[in-house]
Amino acid sequence: MPERHLPPPFLKEIFIMINASNVALSYGKRVIFQDVTIKFTPGNCYGLIGANGAGKSTFLKILAGDFPPDKGEVSVGSRERIAMLRQDHFAFDEETVLNTVIMGHARLYRLMAEREALYAKADFSEEDGVRSGDLEAEFGEMNGYEADAEAAVLLSGLGITDDLLDRKMKELEGGQKVRVLLAQALFGNPDILLLDEPTNHLDVQSIAWLEDFLFRFQNTVIIVSHDRHFLNQVCTHVADIDFGKIQVYVGNYDFWYQASQLHLKQRQSDNKKVTDKANELKEFIRRFSANASKSKQATSRRKLLDKLQIEDMPVSSRKYPFVSFKPGRPCGDIILEVQGLGKTIDGVSLFQNFDFTLRQGDKVAFVGTNGVAKTALFQILAGELEPDSGTYRWGVTMSSAYFPMDNSAYFTSDMALVDWLRQYTPVTEGETFARGFLGKMLFSGDEALKKTSVLSGGERVRCMLSRMMLSDANALILDEPTNHLDLESITALNDALIAFPEVILFSSHDHQFVATIANRIMEILPGGVVDKMMPYDDYLEDEGVARMREQFA
Repeated sequence: MPERHLPPPFLKEIFIMINASNVALSYGKRVIFQDVTIKFTPGNCYGLIGANGAGKSTFLKILAGDFPPDKGEVSVGSRERIAMLRQDHFAFDEETVLNTVIMGHARLYRLMAEREALYAKADFSEEDGVRSGDLEAEFGEMNGYEADAEAAVLLSGLGITDDLLDRKMKELEGGQKVRVLLAQALFGNPDILLLDEPTNHLDVQSIAWLEDFLFRFQNTVIIVSHDRHFLNQVCTHVADIDFGKIQVYVGNYDFWYQASQLHLKQRQSDNKKVTDKANELKEFIRRFSANASKSKQATSRRKLLDKLQIEDMPVSSRKYPFVSFKPGRPCGDIILEVQGLGKTIDGVSLFQNFDFTLRQGDKVAFVGTNGVAKTALFQILAGELEPDSGTYRWGVTMSSAYFPMDNSAYFTSDMALVDWLRQYTPVTEGETFARGFLGKMLFSGDEALKKTSVLSGGERVRCMLSRMMLSDANALILDEPTNHLDLESITALNDALIAFPEVILFSSHDHQFVATIANRIMEILPGGVVDKMMPYDDYLEDEGVARMREQFA
């Protein structure tokens, strides 16, 4: 568990915490929160976790004061500043990048604007001079003279270069906007920092920078993230939303998982012991209640039975789909041979003279920032895109299943989900089989009749994984399969790919996903391809790899 740099004990009393008291929220008959009372204390970083739809992002908005609960209240000191990572990528389109970051500290930004307007006046009066003195004092107290430099340092750490500082936000790409908005939230040392999926669109280096920033941050942090490695690196506590409540665990994500599973098993074990004892007492009472010599014992056992309490196990909102890939046959000696492969799209060369051979047991992660190149390669190997040059050859024993990052082409019709899946089921199987399969992938009952046109991003991913599972392929190609999935589905997919006995080619921005599955790493760079047979964490730290990456950059 990470150890944060905490404030000295004698200062703790003047540091404010954020409290939620008896917070409740419902959508119609669906209860999201019920009488939630929780304290977030300074010096700690809380990972807010829960299933999709559990209310994580909504709870952050309640804490920020952006969304009113049905009842209850959130309290925070009157002079404490809350900063939240905003998701509206167009709200600051007319502002410069630098100004957008500084606007994260609204009070300082208003002060700067008043100060500039005052000094721009042609008729600077004595009253203006007095006011300017007050402004300068307050400006200095708020570290205003360092604002531009601090904003630039934050942006640099997140991969936004100095040449972009004076650009307007509307000129930036989507991923760059996300980084600027993250810098906006981090700016000015807020007392309470609320981050909703802060690692989205960040590369490995930027995520490492953010981890270090949060490690050194002394105030209160509350984070929603699907990145398990990130949560493990930064969190001192985990706040788990389930059963309409929020339970706080000390430790990072892995500590929470172990503790919650142990707690669940203990409750189930305790319930089983009570149930077994109750059944034993009932059997004795049934057998001997009419027996005069045993009637006192039967009465005594009836009293014991009345005292036994079998705890009702609440239904968790956390569901794990059943993901398992079973190859129809093992791979032969020749799996995949790629020679001189080249592809250019829209005048941009993605890769040239690309050679590699896939071997038995290879689980290859394609990493790096060039997502277009990775997607193009996967499309070529799946037979959906023609290369400009070179060849590739799958062995005669091989059959592949492809998971595209953009799956919209598979959901253009408005058919029921059960009919959609039947397109990929064995011809010998009917609707009952398809419904059963969908049930294992968390589409139970009437959900199997949902129209494919209304499926969410996560539901579409589970459908595509179902299609792959039914293929019996011995080579899996997956392009960012963890996008749109909740932590439970990511964990299920992660475990399934670890257990898969044949070959995998995949890409993912999920550090733990890559680190636990891959035994071979490839990175497509402008000047060549780095190809190493080693675990992902070793790849990131290897000095020889670093030199190759610089050479090919």
